[in-house]
Amino acid sequence: MIVGVPTEVKEHEYRVALLPVGAEELTRKGHRVLVQRGAGSGSGITDSEYQAAGATLVADAAQVWGDAELVVKVKEPQPAELPKLRNAQMLFTFFHFAASRDLTEGVLQSRATALAYETLEDETGQLKLLTPMSEIAGRLSIQAGAKYLERPQGGRGVLLGGSPGVERGHVTILGGGVVGSEAAKAAAGLGANVFILDNNVSRLRELRDLMPSNVTPLFADRHAIKRELTLADLLVGAVLVRGAKAPKLVERADLKTMKPGSVIVDVAVDQGGCVETTRPTTHSDPVYVVDDIIHYCVTNMPGAVSRTSTYALCNATLPYILQLANNGLISAAKQSAELRSAVNIHNGVVTQAAVAQCFGLSYQAFKA
Repeated sequence: MIVGVPTEVKEHEYRVALLPVGAEELTRKGHRVLVQRGAGSGSGITDSEYQAAGATLVADAAQVWGDAELVVKVKEPQPAELPKLRNAQMLFTFFHFAASRDLTEGVLQSRATALAYETLEDETGQLKLLTPMSEIAGRLSIQAGAKYLERPQGGRGVLLGGSPGVERGHVTILGGGVVGSEAAKAAAGLGANVFILDNNVSRLRELRDLMPSNVTPLFADRHAIKRELTLADLLVGAVLVRGAKAPKLVERADLKTMKPGSVIVDVAVDQGGCVETTRPTTHSDPVYVVDDIIHYCVTNMPGAVSRTSTYALCNATLPYILQLANNGLISAAKQSAELRSAVNIHNGVVTQAAVAQCFGLSYQAFKA
């Protein structure tokens, strides 16, 4: 099989979807790997490393898209990339379809097969390819929030850990999953008072046992959320519903109850955001202000630490890339329920129920 790795074109996206070791493993199995020149440079990986691993370097993305039967990426195809998709081609990447009807319809029209990292699920329900990026995004959410709380950045001028005789910052986290728990640990490590909200009582019990003493798990009903908004210096949106839009837990009117200069970091922006005033931003222009509240809503947060996140992502994705290349889509999906769960669009049909429901589109379960 021909496996293609184009350079990412999303603004300030520095990750790459395949490491040299992945290229070597594929070529050892008899596959051809096309890597666009410079694809790994943002993660500190040189063209010569790919070449030494057996990959073929190509000058432009057109050849990668044109020749590859399986394209592996990090982020969803951008508008300029959608026309390059073709019938029966496989694309394995983060899609987050629920956040964009245009993306969904563009992939449907191409009749390519979309395998989404963010819905690949193991037998325990763990999202194995989303998890490493969620861990990184959770930690980064606190770094970003702490930065924008500084007065020169427009924030309240609050140090999350406080100071002797001065109260600590108040961090509220909506969602007790991977993003939320990593954010809570990072904020607790800085010395903040942390409150993590979830509506799963079993998960709250786990968090109570796992978290440091300055982290308080709370049940996430509407009253608790509204109370926390009045106290929060930093609010982290960490809500995830597999394949679907994130629920809007914070309404526009709620911002009026927050402290001026407080910060919202909505990590759920990839799935539409859990705050009504969330809109996607970039690393070059990461924040905006609504009702005196700073919003940080970058859609590819882990891209800022590209070397770390490239290695973490590729370590998780390579086994599935090898399965697809070695066996083809249908055979690989027959053997792997995990790969079946990754198929969101196939042959012009939505195969992920949550995506179809989001846009009122027809749905057909994928059958290998």
